[in-house]
Amino acid sequence: KGKIPDRQATQESKLEALQCHFTWDLETSESILLRRKDKLEDIGTEEGNSWLGHIYNLRGFIQYKLGFTEDAQSFFNKAAEAFRKIRNADEGPWLVVNYGNLAWLHHHLGDQAESQAYLSKVDALMNKYPSPSQDELHPEIYAEKAWTLLTFSTDKTLAADYFQRAIRMQPDMVEWNSSLARALVYATDYSGILEILRIAKEQDPENLYLAAHYLTLRADRGEEIKDEARDLARKVLRNPVGLYSGVRPLLRVYSIYVSMDEAIDLAEKALGKHPYERYLKKCVALLYQWKILRESRPDQGLIDRGINVIEEVISLYPHSSFDRKLALADIYAMSNYSQDKAEQIYLEMLESDLEPADKQMVYNCYAKYLNCNRQEYQRSIQYNMKVAAIPNRRVSGKPARAIMFLTALVLNPEKNVNALREINLHIFVNVITSRKDLWQL
Repeated sequence: KGKIPDRQATQESKLEALQCHFTWDLETSESILLRRKDKLEDIGTEEGNSWLGHIYNLRGFIQYKLGFTEDAQSFFNKAAEAFRKIRNADEGPWLVVNYGNLAWLHHHLGDQAESQAYLSKVDALMNKYPSPSQDELHPEIYAEKAWTLLTFSTDKTLAADYFQRAIRMQPDMVEWNSSLARALVYATDYSGILEILRIAKEQDPENLYLAAHYLTLRADRGEEIKDEARDLARKVLRNPVGLYSGVRPLLRVYSIYVSMDEAIDLAEKALGKHPYERYLKKCVALLYQWKILRESRPDQGLIDRGINVIEEVISLYPHSSFDRKLALADIYAMSNYSQDKAEQIYLEMLESDLEPADKQMVYNCYAKYLNCNRQEYQRSIQYNMKVAAIPNRRVSGKPARAIMFLTALVLNPEKNVNALREINLHIFVNVITSRKDLWQL
């Protein structure tokens, strides 16, 4: 009788020791999972995508965490098949993560025999394909872990580190070098990133996403890139539109360094050719958002078109349109006849179940709206207090601005006498003294 629990304990310890999505400590709140699900769907699953196995592996993990176990198993099986096609081999170290995921899935489903079978497959692969470096993971595992963090996490630094470890052991993998360059673009202001991107682009000339980022960095450094941008646009828009097709960084460089109107015209023409591409619609909505919110007095026709396309994008991304909803509220607030709609969006978002950082963002935007558009100073102060009360690792961010706004009221009483009548100084002092991370301001 005592042997069964021991056997279970041994199996669970082996599961915990696996390198796979179930052990990588990924953030799995429902809102994060739904956003990442949309992101992966926008990448696409075209044949020839060298990351297709990794995409299916991560989609399987997300589906499991969302409660769809049959979908999860289907995606894990698709991942294994994709790896076999891409690597032109029935087995290899690239299947270690996939088999680990399947071991965990069957464990959670209560099929311990099948779970153990996949644990045995993992052991066999690791014995047959040991890591070139005794003290490190196999480069295939580092690469998949890096790609997962690059796609899933907001901090790209660790992803870049894992890619570098994989590349040191296996330097000939073009897609790893391209993804390292992509990680470094987001991870740091690394001074050598332009040269890294140039080399990666030469090694991977068909990667238009890299080409668009390379063009952006050169433009940021003052180079004239208009003709190259137009040439790149023709190449990008000939291909299927997806997250890594290069369309978003291309439109960004167009909007800043060529012309915002030309960027919108380009995007609208592309949308005419691909009317059902939701990711392209998302990019078009972003352009209208940028143009409207940057102009002091945008034309009502521009506002109406922006509202229409943003509302459509929100309907296409019901679980990952947080930023678009805030932008829509801002645009309604600028409209001649839609102040009530702005108020309605803010109130709906305030009543929804949000992560603390997202709730803080809504408080911050609503406080500014109340102050600037409604001149409701008392309510604006109340929401700035809510912003300041939520901890945030970025001291220079929203809580800091809210504290600075409130402090300005207190330090300039002669200029803010009406607002000061509305503020509860006792509550203000309690907020300040409880937020030690803001004392340095």
